[in-house]
Amino acid sequence: MYSRSAEYYDKLYAKKDYEGEAARLAALVRERLPAARTLLDVACGTGRHLSFLKRDFRAEGIDASRRIIALARAANPDLRFRVGDMRRFRLAERFDVVACLFSSIGYMTSAARLNAAVRNMARHLAPGGLLVVEPWFRPEDWHAPSAHAAFVDESGLKIARLSTSGVRGSLSIMDIRYLVATPRRVEHFSERYRMGLFTRERMTAAFEAAGLAAEYDEKGLTGRGLYIGRKGA
Repeated sequence: MYSRSAEYYDKLYAKKDYEGEAARLAALVRERLPAARTLLDVACGTGRHLSFLKRDFRAEGIDASRRIIALARAANPDLRFRVGDMRRFRLAERFDVVACLFSSIGYMTSAARLNAAVRNMARHLAPGGLLVVEPWFRPEDWHAPSAHAAFVDESGLKIARLSTSGVRGSLSIMDIRYLVATPRRVEHFSERYRMGLFTRERMTAAFEAAGLAAEYDEKGLTGRGLYIGRKGA
């Protein structure tokens, strides 16, 4: 994932309100667990949420992409980042909060993988800790076929990202084409992403199977909703 586009990731999402989302997450945690001190961001990307969450927590991140983690470390040299798959990573530490944001849970393409990821993240919670997961789209909310475009227009860098969205069974399919121009060259490449479309019932069942008491916040951080699970004390 992001094998070619990693270096342009933050440019393409420059308008995303990472600071506001981090503040809403911190407030949500304080309402439910005022004593929370430690936080692990799973599928942390380039660490943009963590650059703000570190104001409220002793925070660190983990992501499956080595290229993305390298960018996160460069942007946040004061934080700890590790490479790991959300289904299989093993850390000695336990955290008051484990978060999986920006719909990254959607990269789990089957119910079995979803269950494995939620179970593994729950395993890294301290007693009474919170697992917070921002979902990908539900099947009824995914509109396909459709076309999308995003652009970056900076001095010395021009990017056009064009994509089509489809569906195959319980998977959303995104075929993306990038056209990148710098003063030295014009580059073209493509990527394909497959993400699982899970119902609310399927998501809640994954939390409960991991031994978490689950609740659903309809609005969440960005309007896509939010699943919150608490580990027993």
